[in-house]
Amino acid sequence: MRALPRLMVAPNGARRSKADHPALPMTLPEIVATARTCLEAGADGLHLHLRDAQGRHLLDAGAYREALAELARAVPGMAVQVTTEAAGIYAPPRQRQVALDAGADLVSVALREMAEEADEAPGFYAACAERDIAVQHILYDAADFDLLARLVPEGLRDAAGVQMIFVLGRYSAGQESDARDLAPFLERLAARNTPADWAACAFGRAETACLAAAHAAGGKLRVGFENSLWHEDGRLARDNADRVRAVMAACA
Repeated sequence: MRALPRLMVAPNGARRSKADHPALPMTLPEIVATARTCLEAGADGLHLHLRDAQGRHLLDAGAYREALAELARAVPGMAVQVTTEAAGIYAPPRQRQVALDAGADLVSVALREMAEEADEAPGFYAACAERDIAVQHILYDAADFDLLARLVPEGLRDAAGVQMIFVLGRYSAGQESDARDLAPFLERLAARNTPADWAACAFGRAETACLAAAHAAGGKLRVGFENSLWHEDGRLARDNADRVRAVMAACA
């Protein structure tokens, strides 16, 4: 299966809009343009969220296939991971269907969302493996390692290079992360004593510091306007490529 990219950009997410930042991409042409500038800035992956005509979060396999084809033409050297985030709109059957039918070889899946239909989760993860779809399991705190063990078949969760992303600050006050938030994840990761292909992302103004800590610990990174609009000194970033460059510099 395809490994996680070293530095993935998440340029929009499911909830923010141009009211939050005018450079946040909403349409497919804007996402493609952002992908180009972020690739030039040093990102080798894109975490893809799509919006409908009204700007709302969209999970649609056909729309994903169209977007993936356009991105393959525009940024052929960039890995693209599709989201299955519910965002309060979609239920697990739609999420599973989109993951399997979007044509992507990288997908992200929140363990907590799959737990809503726990009996279906093992079969879903097995189907992804059969189709060579690499699933990055989203963990919001260290206790989600227990969900990983419950939902993902043993042979898949213990396979070398199982993909995870540790989300820092999602449920903190004001959605502000802290680099110390990484420690409980690393402790549970070490206790597994099994190789993992892991990354981190972080909400709020400490995004740069958190990602630098993750890099120092041997992890991969996800940066962008989905999680933070700000540089380490509190300045508003000009665009997603600006954040990519800042994190690249912090990890140099």
